[in-house]
Amino acid sequence: METRTMPKYKGKRYRLDKPELLAPAGNLEKLKFAVHYGADAVYIGGQKYGLRSGADNFSFEEMREGVEFAKKYGAKVFVATNIYAHNEDIAGIEEYLRNLYEAGIAAVIVADPVIVDTARRAVPGLEVHLSTQQSTINWQAVSFWKEEGLPRVVLGRETSLEEIAEIKANVDIEIETFIHGAMCSSYSGRCVLSNHFTDRDSNRGGCCQSCRWKYDLFEDARWVSEEDQGEAGQTPQPLQPGVTQLPLHQPEDNQFTMGSKDLCMLESIPDLIEAGIDSFKIEGRMKSIHYVATVVNAYRKAIDAYMADPEGYELKPEWLEELQKAANRPLNTGFFYDTPDHEDHIYEPEEKAAPYDFAGLVLEYDADSGMAVIQQRNHFKPGQEVEFFGPDNTVFKQTVGELWDEEGNSLDAARHPLQRVRMKVDRPVAYFDMMRKRK
Repeated sequence: METRTMPKYKGKRYRLDKPELLAPAGNLEKLKFAVHYGADAVYIGGQKYGLRSGADNFSFEEMREGVEFAKKYGAKVFVATNIYAHNEDIAGIEEYLRNLYEAGIAAVIVADPVIVDTARRAVPGLEVHLSTQQSTINWQAVSFWKEEGLPRVVLGRETSLEEIAEIKANVDIEIETFIHGAMCSSYSGRCVLSNHFTDRDSNRGGCCQSCRWKYDLFEDARWVSEEDQGEAGQTPQPLQPGVTQLPLHQPEDNQFTMGSKDLCMLESIPDLIEAGIDSFKIEGRMKSIHYVATVVNAYRKAIDAYMADPEGYELKPEWLEELQKAANRPLNTGFFYDTPDHEDHIYEPEEKAAPYDFAGLVLEYDADSGMAVIQQRNHFKPGQEVEFFGPDNTVFKQTVGELWDEEGNSLDAARHPLQRVRMKVDRPVAYFDMMRKRK
């Protein structure tokens, strides 16, 4: 992926000394991994008013636990309440927002003006950040929301880096942008395909990911001459009386999707920082623990390295290699440098699952014996190569040796979910380090 540059702009920050790394957390466990692996803040969904109804989402009790955990690391918790509300959705919003504030939530991410107004009026101590769902992409619109009392705007994903620099030059406000993860094929998520195909409202949390489906293409045979039909070697197929359809590709051809490539701005960290972006947002509340930890860790290292020495900063190849271990789809730079074209979309089923599985979590380590207690997360066994990694630069590969259970019995494999096993490790590890294996 080629890195393109723009003229440097020293963007003024509104309240933050350095960019915030904002990570997704689909449940309480993912929140803890995101924070432990370097997130300055996490965004979660409650059980109402969010756009990821398919995620585990958080009860108020889980929110309180997540806030307490985050505070230990100096991190904050935001809640996405970013639906576009219908009339029947409005009842209960005020009580819900009060409960968020009492749980210690630092901010809500909001798209609908009625929720913005309710939060500012009923819970003034709860920050309101404008959601990307509002498609805010120019400085005058950003200025409007600042005048409404909002301290932060999450820009539409269609905003270029040049436009962001102009916004920062004209409006003294926090700007948050997505810098990694899936990109919606629709305009800032305003899709209605899911509504039509499955009666699931994308803008009320029910997106069925219809752009990722596989499609066949057909042509109405009423508009194709018999001569052309014969040349194509195609036989019309009846749909209903008087109507036929012709397939536009052969049975052996791949079906196509409409999905865009995933966003990745790791190679452009200097440009993002110099443009004055205040919060770097990673997409993926539905992603795995391994994905969240890997991506957060890579961006944490890049941001810290640049902030420590801007002039001497160098992108390390291992950071990009780490991202590839968690990547699900091909990557690009979205709208930051230019408008995506056909090469930035996935029209054939070339999606590949991440090449690594989360195999185990380090719970304990004894330096004298070199023994570690590993909580099993996926099947592994002696003789298999695994890789350990963690937030404190722990990265090494080794072959799994003998395994024992907690009673000291030898095991031929770690095959039970959450099973605690003991094994010798080649180098020191620490609590919350992860062990992964190739699929």
